[in-house]
Amino acid sequence: MEKYLIELGNELAAAFKEAGYDENLGKVTVSNRPDLCEYQCNGAMAGAKLYKKAPIMIANDVAARLADSKAFSKVEVVPPGFINLNVSDTFLAGYVQRMSKSEKYGLTLPEVKKSYIIDYGGPNVAKPLHVGHLRSAVIGESVKRIIKYMGHDVIGDIHLGDWGLQMGLVIAELKVRQPELIYFDDSYEGEYPSEAPFTVADLEEIYPFASAKSKQDPEFKDEAMAATFKLQSGVRGYRALWQQICNVSVSDLKKNYDNLNVNFELWNGESTVHDVIPGMVEYMKEGGYAYISDGALVVDVKEETDVKEVPPCMILKSDGASLYNTTDLATIQERMKEYNPDMIVYLTDKRQELYFEQVFRCARKTKLVNDNTKLVHIGFGTVNGKDGKPFKTRDGGVMRLEYLIRDINDQMYEKISTGRDMSEEEAKEVSKKVALAAIKYGDLSNQAAKDYIFDVDRFTSFEGDTGPYILYTVVRIKSILNKFIENGGKLEDCIITDAIANSYHKNLLMNLISYNVTMENAFEELAPHKICAFLYDLANAFNSFYHETKILAEEDEEMKKNYIAVLKLTLGIAEDCMECLGFDAPDKM
Repeated sequence: MEKYLIELGNELAAAFKEAGYDENLGKVTVSNRPDLCEYQCNGAMAGAKLYKKAPIMIANDVAARLADSKAFSKVEVVPPGFINLNVSDTFLAGYVQRMSKSEKYGLTLPEVKKSYIIDYGGPNVAKPLHVGHLRSAVIGESVKRIIKYMGHDVIGDIHLGDWGLQMGLVIAELKVRQPELIYFDDSYEGEYPSEAPFTVADLEEIYPFASAKSKQDPEFKDEAMAATFKLQSGVRGYRALWQQICNVSVSDLKKNYDNLNVNFELWNGESTVHDVIPGMVEYMKEGGYAYISDGALVVDVKEETDVKEVPPCMILKSDGASLYNTTDLATIQERMKEYNPDMIVYLTDKRQELYFEQVFRCARKTKLVNDNTKLVHIGFGTVNGKDGKPFKTRDGGVMRLEYLIRDINDQMYEKISTGRDMSEEEAKEVSKKVALAAIKYGDLSNQAAKDYIFDVDRFTSFEGDTGPYILYTVVRIKSILNKFIENGGKLEDCIITDAIANSYHKNLLMNLISYNVTMENAFEELAPHKICAFLYDLANAFNSFYHETKILAEEDEEMKKNYIAVLKLTLGIAEDCMECLGFDAPDKM
């Protein structure tokens, strides 16, 4: 379907052309004075210079051609040449009716699918997820869903931190604690045990202990670095032990991401590209891209247009060790080889902006990506407490993500189970969905690049711009539709008609028509907060309509069916929006 404003613009364009003016002057925009009109056209102002004619004369000429327009109920010329417009009920309702009958409510789907890879998550193996991992997971999942909803192919890759010194630290500490483990016996040639000699709880205690120990014990740090070298060199026992660490840790990560309704198509990590790094390094050397500087291998990535210094991208340290840059560049190379995506999107803290600028420039300069592949970094702000500082536990530690989810689940359960006719099991299931909406909407409703305050009390409120308010609205619509069916009504018999009962009815329709533009903007800008803003406005419009209109009590059966058809459309659009944000609504609350 053509976008609503474009259809209105076509009416104006035809009128300009009929009046003898350039049809490109007929652009229609939403009014910046909604107290005067719904839409406006300022083309006569631009036409004044072109035709050496007073804008008021041009505007009057155009308005005269719109006198019989079915699109507008009011066409008014205001000095010095503005054309103020109100849309007709027939045109508005007709457009909404076509939306209700169209695939994805009239959204323009691509003629040619593009392929995307979203790199988000990025947790380290052997470490628990904390609140700092929230934004990457929630925003990345939503961006992935939006791209898929718009008709493109998309792959989400968690890109685990599973290969660096943190692995050596854990292995070295395990050797101290359990030196008898068969993994440390270089002469052992049999099969290694299928059961890991530790739990996820053990790993979560071992890593911070070993990390702190390495800072105070140089000998232990040397042991950890030696363990890292053995692992990366392919020593059999160390590789087997590393695999056990990954298995135990990833199993726990999947459980935690499942609680956030976040799913990855690929569970690759830094280790995935370890074996291709030497070849990539040789390619950069032979191609004349990389050179030695202060013992390190680097690639210059500065450009003449730079207004600030952009340091070279380091490929290997002076001791020959690889870095995150090396791993990310090798990952780009492999993604191009295996998937040849049109775009690769990275979700990380915005403080890594310079780092990704270096990596992207290096990938382009060394031709690891082709000219048609876009590399995009979405940098997000921090999650802060009410004090404006990074979110902490009461005792000042970093809040674990599973504890945050648990606490909000418990808080929602208290609200849901109080004064409602629900079994304990049902209340828990409902509270889990509402809590997830509270967390995700609370995050996604903010522009990604901005820091935000994680205010549990506000996010879990059933009033205001919150996830629970959105769900409560959706559940209200479901309830009305269910009662209509229980009373013998059939949804398939209900269609949207030209009749608009009141201003609240019209306002709801006016909100629905902005759906297509919202989704396209959210996709083009990779901006889930735009969908949140649309959902909130739609919820407000529906609730005003609900409070001011007798829906099921409407005596005119045709009008009642008209209302029900509008509610059905509102529900469908709201549910698709929530799917793109990564949560859904229960059947009752």
